[in-house]
Amino acid sequence: MDESFDRAPGAGRTRNVVADPGLPGNVLDRGDPKATLFNQREPLRQPRTLPPFADNNLGAADVIVAGDFKIQGKPQQSINANSMSASRGFTQVDSVVKSSNLSASAPEFVPSAVNLYEDPSFYDDNQGYYDEQTLAETVADFLGHLSSSPGSFESDVEAITSMLNSWVTTEELLNELVELIYTQSTAIPNFAYTGARLCNYLSHHLLVSPRSGNFRQLLLKRCQTEFQQRDAAVRGDAETQKKFHSFVLFLGELYLNLEVKSSKGPPNRADILLDALRELMSSLFSKPVDTNLICAVKLLKLTGSILDDAWKERGKPHMEELIQRIETILLDATCSRDVRQMLLKLVELRSSDWGRVRAATAASNATPDNDPNYFMNEPTFYTEDGTPFTAADPDYAEKYQEILDRQEYFNDLDGENGNDSEIYDSEDEMEPEIEAAFETFCLESERKRQQ
Repeated sequence: MDESFDRAPGAGRTRNVVADPGLPGNVLDRGDPKATLFNQREPLRQPRTLPPFADNNLGAADVIVAGDFKIQGKPQQSINANSMSASRGFTQVDSVVKSSNLSASAPEFVPSAVNLYEDPSFYDDNQGYYDEQTLAETVADFLGHLSSSPGSFESDVEAITSMLNSWVTTEELLNELVELIYTQSTAIPNFAYTGARLCNYLSHHLLVSPRSGNFRQLLLKRCQTEFQQRDAAVRGDAETQKKFHSFVLFLGELYLNLEVKSSKGPPNRADILLDALRELMSSLFSKPVDTNLICAVKLLKLTGSILDDAWKERGKPHMEELIQRIETILLDATCSRDVRQMLLKLVELRSSDWGRVRAATAASNATPDNDPNYFMNEPTFYTEDGTPFTAADPDYAEKYQEILDRQEYFNDLDGENGNDSEIYDSEDEMEPEIEAAFETFCLESERKRQQ
């Protein structure tokens, strides 16, 4: 095998060092006659970041002759090159400055494409750099606050109304305010209740009242615009139906919270919304798909008891008609199983008078037959195997007696029948050694205290 073969990985991959024939004992020439051929290479070029060196500026002392190669003295070479480049740079700068026509007092150069107009509101000392906040931004701020903190409605609504009274003074601003509140109340489902309360408060405390109508009248006009599109909305795409369902639930909240002042008594609910809700439910049942049915169920759970009472006072059987329509849908429509269960629960809820108890039965006359809440406050017990039972269970007396018997058994073990002294007397007595040590400790403590 060749002697020049290196077994170790990477062996022989050394950098080619320039051979110096003038140096004695050059190890690169001893091992292989081909070493001089492979070791000869061109000298490294100068870095491109430095200016080129002039050969005529190098002295004889800076060059070491070694065969056909020149090794330059690096320290002296760098100093000479840097000084030469610096002097050349200063000379060129001086020549440019002397021949320049520029002046420090020359007018400012502005490109032709730049707009020279400046809005004075940005530089007004009184208003600062930024413009004043708009009505939309202000309304969005406090609506977002009420949406995230609905519990602060009572404490913040007065300040919000005072701010709006100083801001909303024209018909255009009032229409913008109505649109902003309506959009927020229908875009966020959880804000429908708070939005309806806010609309009721503003309808009574907002001072602006242009010829086109006050806040409540403009709000009802905005709702009427959406109401007139009900037949097309229930048959529209998913996004259209979603917006329409949000409007339906917001209108239900408005009916429950919006109060209209009466000259002959306390404020009443808006009767126009009562008829609108009946028409909306008829439109929803006309297209009995799952989304429309779910919206109708939510609306009836929200307003069913109030609507039922209002229609009964007027002698109108509208609620019975709606329930019959739901029963027809349960028989004919191809709705999902979950929606079918929701409709059945709704019919059951209405049959129980919406879960209400009309008159509380006297405590002395209350029985499980005449009072549905008879067992409501009764405790829940558990049998030995963990089965819960209450007083409404038929086997209540037997199971309860078993619990009493088991409790008496454990009470006997715990010594609650007068035998506890016999059980624990032996534990209270001290051993003779401990008792003697304790007496000694007490005597020594008394003696130290007297001293």
